[in-house]
Amino acid sequence: MRDTTSMGQPWKMPPMIKVYEAMGALGDGRVRVLDESKGRVTSSEGNKVYEVEIANGGREISSNDKASYWQGYIGYPAIAVLLARGLYRPPANIIDALADIPWKELNRRFKNDYDKTLAEVAQTVEQNGHDPEAIRIEAEAVMDALRTLAPYRGKRSRPPAEAKKVSRIERP
Repeated sequence: MRDTTSMGQPWKMPPMIKVYEAMGALGDGRVRVLDESKGRVTSSEGNKVYEVEIANGGREISSNDKASYWQGYIGYPAIAVLLARGLYRPPANIIDALADIPWKELNRRFKNDYDKTLAEVAQTVEQNGHDPEAIRIEAEAVMDALRTLAPYRGKRSRPPAEAKKVSRIERP
């Protein structure tokens, strides 16, 4: 049994859309692992950079995105950094299928009704020749990996203010 007395509260599991967003961030090349404990994720609109810190063998995670700060569930930037560090490796075709999705725009358009956003994303990826069911299966596998990891909340940091739009990072 692991000693978790020095760790914060466990993260709530995120809505499924956050796993899709994390895989999309990987597909866009917006995730940077800086070292063994730090990563950065640029927002889908390019106007924010989220800081992610990982400690205690990956079980203690801090992220300054709004969902992590206000909602208490692990947000997409932390999930993206965990994936980039090898928590789970979705196939390249799944990551590619979720590249170039305007996440913030869709969430705004559907007033954060994540089911509607997921339906729109499924339709878009299918029109682009990808299998929405295969993507859903991989997203479930990521959620299972998160549940197995059972991460705890690290320090709480306020989300970044919007900055001037930075140029979008080129996909490798």
